[in-house]
Amino acid sequence: MLPLLNIGIMGSGFIARTHAHAVSNSVTRATLAGVAGGTRAAALGADFQTRHFDSIESLAASPLVDAVIIATPHHFHRDHALLCAAHGKPVLLEKPMATSVAQCREIINAFAQCGLCLMIAFSQRFRESNQHAYNIIRRGDIGNIQMIQDFALVPNGLNAYPAWQQHPANLGILFGYGVHTLDKLRWFLGSEAETVSARILRSSGNIETSTMATLSWTNGAITSIWSSVDLGAPAFPSSAFRSLIVGRQGLLDVDGYGEVRLSLGGTPWQTIFVQPPIDWRGSGMFAEARMGSFNAQDQSFVDAVLDDHAPPVTGEDGLRAVEIALAAYMAADTNQVVYISPG
Repeated sequence: MLPLLNIGIMGSGFIARTHAHAVSNSVTRATLAGVAGGTRAAALGADFQTRHFDSIESLAASPLVDAVIIATPHHFHRDHALLCAAHGKPVLLEKPMATSVAQCREIINAFAQCGLCLMIAFSQRFRESNQHAYNIIRRGDIGNIQMIQDFALVPNGLNAYPAWQQHPANLGILFGYGVHTLDKLRWFLGSEAETVSARILRSSGNIETSTMATLSWTNGAITSIWSSVDLGAPAFPSSAFRSLIVGRQGLLDVDGYGEVRLSLGGTPWQTIFVQPPIDWRGSGMFAEARMGSFNAQDQSFVDAVLDDHAPPVTGEDGLRAVEIALAAYMAADTNQVVYISPG
């Protein structure tokens, strides 16, 4: 068993920098061993005083790297994950897992055959607000969930997103970012999606930028999702990651970046948790209010590798979220209800 996990990061953008900060400043039993990939990799390495590998391949092959965080564009995930598996490196793979269900299954099989840890980075599971909601649901406080309305809204179009996100190979906003919501719904419900119907917009001309979708679940719940960047500032209050949850015995209002409120049996709303505000334009990138979920997520990956146990978010979780997103696109393109395989 390794006493210290030497982590390499593939990618050099916003999320790669986020992981670099988490590993360097908060995660225990780990150290940042190097970075590679992208035009900003040399600067990222310099900023965090770590090695800059001259290629993705050299990082994967290096004996100085024990495990890898993959934070490259979506359509590279399959190739980069398989490269790590071939070199015996456990992986924390950023969402979405890959750009097809077949690619997701290929990744899962490769890591299973090698006996390597594979974890998918769904950081919304690690946000305190969502964890409070999850615990309330699991305790049965609000009873069986009947309905959820979920919002994932960011104003001002694609201006807030990196240029690579607009490449058609990366599919769209629901796939790249709303996929957090799809995973969160599975997690909250403890169930699998059964059917999906959807309508989408492609305001950029290249990728999907807005989706409204309705899903049914194997436990009988119904949910709706509104994922979009096609709205002007200031958008709607508390709508970046928000869930309105109806249980048989109560209601939950969960703002991923704000308050969690609970009402049981018709009682007035009670505030359960308040997320401190994030200063997105100032020091907010590395403030605890934002970084807390990434710190906890990356720590759970390190613990799973070093302590040899299953990670809290598996390859199967990653596959299911990809499957739902692609089914929503198919439903919109065919104007039909799409049935999702339970297996």
